[in-house]
Amino acid sequence: MDEEARVGTVAPVTIELLLASPRSRYVGRPSDGPEPATDDETPDRIELRAGLGIVGDRYFARPAHRGASVTLLAAESLETVARLLGSGVLDPAAARRNIVLRGVDVDALRGFEFSLDSGEGPVVLRANRPANPCAWMDVVLAPGAFRAMRGRGGVRCEPLSDGALTLGPAVLSVEGAV
Repeated sequence: MDEEARVGTVAPVTIELLLASPRSRYVGRPSDGPEPATDDETPDRIELRAGLGIVGDRYFARPAHRGASVTLLAAESLETVARLLGSGVLDPAAARRNIVLRGVDVDALRGFEFSLDSGEGPVVLRANRPANPCAWMDVVLAPGAFRAMRGRGGVRCEPLSDGALTLGPAVLSVEGAV
């Protein structure tokens, strides 16, 4: 879809997963495996703050992550990776993206401002750069996932407004190119 076709697009989507992790679990060598979760990292609702990120997430208010504090991934991208690898269903939480959406090409949002509204009002985000996969994907998803996710890893975003998102049906509106 070209830029003109994206601007003004309003699409129904589904928020399939929300992840807010207070600490990084993928530390050290991937061969050692991830550290266990200490809290519920996949809530039904998250709160976002403009310029800061997701309340309670490890990247909230971190200067190095202000333009990239929220990551989005398309559920369809994980399904494509599973097909390419001949794997079963891949756990979207293992990809460690904050928001997993169904119904939109998340990677095509890079360079655009858009809003997501799951019923509590729109949250405006700017999709700044790719959320490139790392070697951990071969350990936590499936062997070969690291390479298979290239170009399908989602986008890193900056929240431009305060708000909340919940699991379930939502509306995505593309505001414009940045």
